[in-house]
Amino acid sequence: MADDPVDPLAQLRALKLPFTELLGIEIVSADKDRVVGELIVRAELCTAPKVMHGGAIMSFADTLGACGTILNLSPGASTTTLESKTNFIAGAPLGAKLIGEALPVHRGRRTQVWTTRIVTGEGRLVAIVTQTQMVLETRT
Repeated sequence: MADDPVDPLAQLRALKLPFTELLGIEIVSADKDRVVGELIVRAELCTAPKVMHGGAIMSFADTLGACGTILNLSPGASTTTLESKTNFIAGAPLGAKLIGEALPVHRGRRTQVWTTRIVTGEGRLVAIVTQTQMVLETRT
């Protein structure tokens, strides 16, 4: 995929990842060096008192980091998350628009590390997530 002439945003949207769709994540910008997504906090993603569940926040970030990794894979390779660490800074209230920006820290042959900042539409920091993605080479 790394040398694919297809537009990176179109490439990610074409994947039709079921969990991404379930969460309601929209990838709005993507290239090998940056992936940006948006998500509206819905009741189904909340806990009491009407704030987004921490696991949903982590899933949002994990999806963006995985998308960044996908755009940097060689043809036929795939990825899976090895490790993820989240710092929760503020709650994300019901109805809020969240914006996540994933940037690479390391893009190696066997692993990639991405950091995702999640903010509200007003710019308030919600979480910072650092994840390690394992690169799974094609088996022949």
